[in-house]
Amino acid sequence: MKNLLTIAGSDSSGGAGIQADLKTFSALGVYGMSVITAVTAQNTLGVDEVAEIGRDMVKAQIDAVFKDIPVHGVKIGMVSNPEIIKQIASSLKEWKAPNIVVDPVMISKSGYALLKPEAVETLKRELLPMARVVTPNLPEACCLLGIEALDEEGMEFAAQELHRLGPESVLIKGGHLKDAANDLLFDGEDFSWFKAPHLNQKHTHGTGCTLSSAIAAHLALGYELQTTVQKAKEYLFGAIEQAFPLGHGVGPVHHFYRMTCR
Repeated sequence: MKNLLTIAGSDSSGGAGIQADLKTFSALGVYGMSVITAVTAQNTLGVDEVAEIGRDMVKAQIDAVFKDIPVHGVKIGMVSNPEIIKQIASSLKEWKAPNIVVDPVMISKSGYALLKPEAVETLKRELLPMARVVTPNLPEACCLLGIEALDEEGMEFAAQELHRLGPESVLIKGGHLKDAANDLLFDGEDFSWFKAPHLNQKHTHGTGCTLSSAIAAHLALGYELQTTVQKAKEYLFGAIEQAFPLGHGVGPVHHFYRMTCR
C-alpha cells in the first residue's frame, strides 16, 4: 500500500479540497492522509466563509504523519497565506517528502479568493521549486505569471515560464479553453499534449483537486510522468462523465464511478 498525504483546505460539501483528495486516493487504491490548512463553509452554490488553521497546527499535523507513517507522495492544494506556505515548505524539506504535486488553488468556481494576493509570490518562491509537477489551470497560470489571458497558442510559452520558477515539470490544465479540454505537459525539454473534448456536464465541482490528487497517486505507484498524466486525465474524464446533481448548484464529480455507476 502506498501512503499519500494531502495538504489542503476542507470543503464542507465534500466535493473538493481534502474530501475530494481522499476520495481520489481511495478510488485509486492508495491510503490517504491529510493536513488541513483551512476550513471552508461551502456548498454547491459557493463559498460562504473561510477560517485558516494556524501555522503551528499545520506543522504539528505534518510532523505527526511523517514521524509515524511512510509517505510516498504529497499533494498540496489550498494554502491561503504566506506563513502557512513557508511552514509547509520548511516541514516538507525537513522530512524529505517525495513526489510533491502542487495545485495552486487560487479562486473557487464561485469566484471566492482562496489564496491571498500577498501569498502568490511566496507560493512561487517556496513551493514551486519543490514540485515534481505543478498543475495550474489557465487562470491560475495567468495569475502566477502576471499575464492577462492564455489560449492554446500561448500555453507552451506559459509552461516554459512556469518551469523557470523551479518545478520539475508543469501541467497546464486546459479546461477553460473554448473548444476543447486539452492539457499541456512540459518536463523542461519536451511538450506533450493530452487532448480531450469538453463534456456537456454542469457538475464539475472538484475537478482540479481530483486531477492533481490522481497525478500524485499514480506517481507514488511508480508510473512514469507521461503515463501518470494520461491515467489521471482518463480517471477524471470518467468522473466528470458520471458526475451528479447535489444540492442546488454545481454538483461534484463521481470519484467512485469505477466501482459503481448506479
